[in-house]
Amino acid sequence: MIEIRGLNKRFGNFVALKDIHARFSNDECIALIGPNGSGKTTLIKSLLGMVIPEEGQIFFEGNQILGSWEYRKRIGYMPQAGRYPENMSIDQLFTMMRDIRKNDGEDKELYDLFDIESIKSKALGTLSGGMKQKVNASLAFLFDPNALILDEPTAGLDPVSSEILKAKISKECRKSKLIIITSHVLSDLEEFVSRVVFIQDGVIRFSKNLTEIKTDTGEHTLSKAIAKIMSA
Repeated sequence: MIEIRGLNKRFGNFVALKDIHARFSNDECIALIGPNGSGKTTLIKSLLGMVIPEEGQIFFEGNQILGSWEYRKRIGYMPQAGRYPENMSIDQLFTMMRDIRKNDGEDKELYDLFDIESIKSKALGTLSGGMKQKVNASLAFLFDPNALILDEPTAGLDPVSSEILKAKISKECRKSKLIIITSHVLSDLEEFVSRVVFIQDGVIRFSKNLTEIKTDTGEHTLSKAIAKIMSA
């Protein structure tokens, strides 16, 4: 569904991405992991058209994304920290997004499970970090997108809400969708991730399935396996 060919991106003298080649298919749940400053966020923003690379091409469902915006309607994006006008209410935010997306159907499962309806009149600037995450998650899944990009999705969530969100991610994985997740809490990913893409210093160091990584490192958990790789 997403193909990346020879992606390069600099910010001044800093090389954020270097010759990235990757293919992410339907029916995959990808863990995009790496140290802070490794290039994960730049890669995600490139996929969403929020960062324009100096070189390379990105294809979504077979079509090059450069100069195109329509494809983003088929991607659900959950940022690590959503930034909205502080005086806007939650209800106004959802109304605005419905007007922008103009999708026929909706998936309100998270909206209902997080009981967003009961707080919809609250201003976004008054919300706690955890409540903002619930709003971000509900928006990401709302339009039943073909692909989901989730940046640190469980950050700031209480244990119950975190389990609700993980159950929803697992459910969507079974629908043959493409899901790309970044997270430093690797235990959150292990139950549904099919492949791990490890990026460091703007370069993809490896792309392997979970079984391969555990076999190669001799470890039984993803967090220990990645820790061994990073310390090697």
